[in-house]
This record gives sequence, structure tokens and C-alpha cells, in this order.
Amino acid sequence: MTIEDEIRSASEKFYSALNRTLNGDAGPMGEIWFHSATVTAMSPLGGCEVGWDQVRRSWERVAQVAAQGHVRVSDQFIQVYGDVAYELGVEYLHVTLAGQLETYGIRVTNIYHRESGGWKIVHHHTDIAQSAIDALSRPEKIT
Repeated sequence: MTIEDEIRSASEKFYSALNRTLNGDAGPMGEIWFHSATVTAMSPLGGCEVGWDQVRRSWERVAQVAAQGHVRVSDQFIQVYGDVAYELGVEYLHVTLAGQLETYGIRVTNIYHRESGGWKIVHHHTDIAQSAIDALSRPEKIT
């Protein structure tokens, strides 16, 4: 298996965990993220989460309000530099957030770090999806 294949495998694990999160189960995220104070996430909902505890809580919040979700990544571009790799692409999402159906495509950057057990994600960054932010800001949203 080439290093690029290893990154594609890590990406597949991330998107599998993200699909589970979009269906109410954020648990698998803990298996694919590097657990450190320096990991970061900038989701379609805005903001910047720093450190594994904040990143984990952000995925748990998404799982609480998401249902019937599916995401896939396309147009992948992968580069590897030693023990660090990045992936660019477009995420296509279809999910119900707080009772409102959302469908959109957003640009994504994922950064991976190699550790003894393989590649783990250390950063996830997408465009902001204003419609998703609006859906979650309604007074009747699920918290």
C-alpha cells in the first residue's frame, strides 16, 4: 500500500465516522482523531474548535441535532510531507439538522498526522454553510 493509499484509507475512516455522526452517533470520531491539545476543527457551522476536548464536544453537538445524514467527498487531492499529509476536496452533504433538510456542497481541507498506529486526523476545515447555521439558530431547534 502506498502512502497515498494510506491517506485515502484514513479519509474513508473519517467520512465513515462523519456519516455516523450525521446519524446521531459521534462515538467513532474518537477512533480516527489524534487526541491532543493542538487538533483543530472549523466546521460548516462556523467557529474554531481547538483541542481534542472541544473538537469531540462539537461532534457530539452535531450528533444531537443531525439525522438521516450522508456525506461524501469528491475531487480529492492528496499531498504527503513526511509524517503530515493533507487532503483537499468537496464534501456533498444531505442531512436533517434540527428538523430542517440541508443539502449542499462545500470545500474541505483535512490534515492528517502519522503516528505509530497509522494516520490520524488533526485538522478539519470546511466552508461555512449559512443555511445550516440558520437552521440551528431557530428558537425551536433541538439542543
